[in-house]
Amino acid sequence: MTVEASVTIPGETSSRVALTDSAVELLEKLWLIHGPLMFHQSGGCCDGSSPMCYPAGEFITAEADVLLGILDITVRPHGAGEDPPAGERLIEFWMSREQFEYWRHTHLTVDVVPGRGSGFSVEAPEGKRFLIRSRLMG
Repeated sequence: MTVEASVTIPGETSSRVALTDSAVELLEKLWLIHGPLMFHQSGGCCDGSSPMCYPAGEFITAEADVLLGILDITVRPHGAGEDPPAGERLIEFWMSREQFEYWRHTHLTVDVVPGRGSGFSVEAPEGKRFLIRSRLMG
């Protein structure tokens, strides 16, 4: 099961970004540590090709970036008697406009794998890193 992002690009009707259950689980943990989060996917080599997760607003976006979707990881109560979540947990997923030109026909799924990510991405100390799995949009 995946969490699909809302559609944010005018004229589009399909989600461009999703999260695996493993990604949602890690993001819930990171939200408790860092508060609201965001993703940015840039181009380039090395860590630039991985989705970077930051505290919301820490990475400044501009006209050079495209908002691909907003992911809702609001924790849902699992049983009777549990308290409802304390507000929505929405995560924006941004991509550099230049990178978007290469990936415009691609749906991205954010997953988690063992390993150390970039020191700038908030999951780095967890011994896990975010990874993009892609497929052509149809």
